[in-house]
Amino acid sequence: MTNFSAFDTLWLILGAVLVYWMQAGFAMVEAGFTRAKNAGNIIMKNLMDFVLGSIAYWIIGYGIMFGGLNAFFGGIDLFTSGSYDTGSVPFWVHFMFNTVFCATSATIVSGAMAERTKFLSYLIYSLVISAVIYPLEAHWIWGGGWLSTLTIGSWTGFHDYAGSTVVHMVGGVSALIGAKILGPRIGKYDENGKAKAIPGHNLTIGALGVFILWMGWFGFNPASSYGLSTYEQGCEVGNVFMTTNIAACTATLATMIFTWVKYGKPDVSMTLNGSLAGLVAITAGCAAVDPWAAAIIGLIAGILVVIGVEFIDNVLKIDDPVGAVAVHGINGLFGSLCVGLFGREGGLFTTGSFDRTLVQIVGVAAVIAFVAISMTIVFLIIKATVGLRVTKEEEIVGLDALEHGLASSYADFMPMPGAGNLFAGDGTTSPSEKIPEDIAVPVQVMSEQAPVGDVKMHKVEIICKMDKFESLKKSLEDVGITGMTVVNAMGCGVQKGNLKKYRGADVQVTLLPKIKVEVVVAKVPVANVIAAAKKALYTGNIGDGKIFVYGIDECVKVRTGESGVLALQGDDQF
Repeated sequence: MTNFSAFDTLWLILGAVLVYWMQAGFAMVEAGFTRAKNAGNIIMKNLMDFVLGSIAYWIIGYGIMFGGLNAFFGGIDLFTSGSYDTGSVPFWVHFMFNTVFCATSATIVSGAMAERTKFLSYLIYSLVISAVIYPLEAHWIWGGGWLSTLTIGSWTGFHDYAGSTVVHMVGGVSALIGAKILGPRIGKYDENGKAKAIPGHNLTIGALGVFILWMGWFGFNPASSYGLSTYEQGCEVGNVFMTTNIAACTATLATMIFTWVKYGKPDVSMTLNGSLAGLVAITAGCAAVDPWAAAIIGLIAGILVVIGVEFIDNVLKIDDPVGAVAVHGINGLFGSLCVGLFGREGGLFTTGSFDRTLVQIVGVAAVIAFVAISMTIVFLIIKATVGLRVTKEEEIVGLDALEHGLASSYADFMPMPGAGNLFAGDGTTSPSEKIPEDIAVPVQVMSEQAPVGDVKMHKVEIICKMDKFESLKKSLEDVGITGMTVVNAMGCGVQKGNLKKYRGADVQVTLLPKIKVEVVVAKVPVANVIAAAKKALYTGNIGDGKIFVYGIDECVKVRTGESGVLALQGDDQF
């Protein structure tokens, strides 16, 4: 009877829990980096790929991965009923740890194909990845297959400690193929083929997802030691913790600085991608390299992800809403090659030998070829049968509504119809010089009546930035305004929105979120209302707002029947 280690068992259980928790991170990143009208669909996909993946891996995947049939295919073991050597941990603990890795590979694809993929089609290809694609190539590397014994010169065995190739590159290549066959989202490219950014609706949620993933990676990489009961394992795990974190940190820093120089400002969403790029890149070699090498790997990965996103977006014309291909595909490939370049044993830059690097090159080339060919076939079959992409109407209205019957994933949120209604922030830009205050908020009089008077009634309509409402409200109250009507508005001025950069692409904002405040005055002079509004809203920037003044012919208070100026008096004034 095998002697199991309680300590190793607990260690692997903790790792499995942390890697499972990464599903929440992927869901938040994808939801935050896409539009609100698809958030429910994204949550459902990330839930179901884990559910279906777990079942498929139990029924057929584990046997394909760890069976001993031959060097290319582990074998069929329905419902995982055979016997396996799982070392110092119980079989089902070993099974669960590998199950969560399998689910991670499948969920990577979701982000690149977000906002236009049929839910049924997503379920089908996620099932195929978990049941066949992932287990087969993982068998080659982790299941005793041909890549684990590949010998070139003085070096034997392709090395991927926790999955830069097995998990991340496989997900990234699948995402690239799927996004290419699927085609870009409506409005992503103009008539000249120039990429237009479609900003995500909730950067805070996206950032939360990155923090969750970073935390989960401390299970993903260190727990891949499969034990912590010996001195050697303890030293290895300590090194893995350090290299994993330092690579992520240097990658984040590199992306921030690179985008700051390239775009003129540090790009928030790209920097978040930089963190993930560093984590992906170090995953293969986290136990094989020293911290100094991990720092270099992270620095390169942080720059590589920016170049990768722009290349995929602008050159290949492949629409990847969350940057999954650059983060997981490109940096998974890069990280796997870095084992041969920086490995303390057999590394090109540490020992001068090229043999280990060549083994890594052969390994990643074989996996890329297998995944690219097999997933192309899978996607084309799905496209020819059940269909891969939703209809134009479904894409414009949103997958939440028409795929799931969900009006909105957010209480009190009204989605804007149409593909062109894309917005982010308040759309302001800093002017080259200060605008004089007396012309900063233009006033347009909409009637021939004089805009001031003692008894005439006027409606003053103020369009302003959302974050200026509270200061405007206080200023109006200070001049005697006791009632107002406030509505959320979408619109644009003569600038038609302002050109900005998002993840390196131009954002042409056509409709901006604003607040419209309406007040009707009689005894309070209109000039006082205008002056109060200008004082509250003025910043000297484009987008400070507009004020319109209308003449009012009549006003009736429903409760009392009073009309004219009298209707504006009392507690329930307009």
